[in-house]
Amino acid sequence: MREISFDTETTGLNPRGGDRLVEIGGVELLNHIPTGNYYHVYINPQRDMPIEAFNVHGLSEEFLSDKPLFAHIADEFLDFVGDGTLVIHNAAFDMGFINMELERAGRRTISNDQVIDTLDIARRRHPSGPNSLDALCNRYGIDNSRRVKHGALLDAEILAEVYLELMGGKQQALILSPEDDRAAASGSQSVSIEDGLGNFNARQRPAALASRLQETEYAAHKAFIEGMGDSAIWKKYLP
Repeated sequence: MREISFDTETTGLNPRGGDRLVEIGGVELLNHIPTGNYYHVYINPQRDMPIEAFNVHGLSEEFLSDKPLFAHIADEFLDFVGDGTLVIHNAAFDMGFINMELERAGRRTISNDQVIDTLDIARRRHPSGPNSLDALCNRYGIDNSRRVKHGALLDAEILAEVYLELMGGKQQALILSPEDDRAAASGSQSVSIEDGLGNFNARQRPAALASRLQETEYAAHKAFIEGMGDSAIWKKYLP
């Protein structure tokens, strides 16, 4: 399951009233695990930067003046998205700008069927709110201290963590191929199946689970094994 945690920055709030995209950030997830693959680009909006927008993301007209036009990166953007699902916080806003820019560039637009809105998920899980990205970071203990100003790639990275929590929290991953194994190598506890013959290697728990056997149960089992004679296979392993 390929998903892309996704965010944009813009010159304002109205894609049909002259506002334009200035930044796109996307982080690839496979089965809810970041792969390390991402997409990031700054875009020349071909217009001035209102002070209100600059105060949000800090991207000036001068900084963006030598960046590519959206039309010049539209194909590479669509190639990165492919048939993956876009995971967006307040998707209507970002998709309004993305599809406006795609239309202007003469490219296909992206259907709502290809989008998951984490704001909708958050409102269902936490109806009393608040459900802004910062509020959800506070709720789930996610470090957002780097978020001094909004930035598309940073926000996409943070949203990936929030999305994982909204979907039920960090789960141990079952990795079915060596290629996927690299994605979980940094700290996740998992089993990596190497072939179809039952051969596998298992990452061990950091600490053994406490035994739930009572002493009387252990003693009874030991006595039972002793009564089976020297051929009992358990005697090879019983400490």
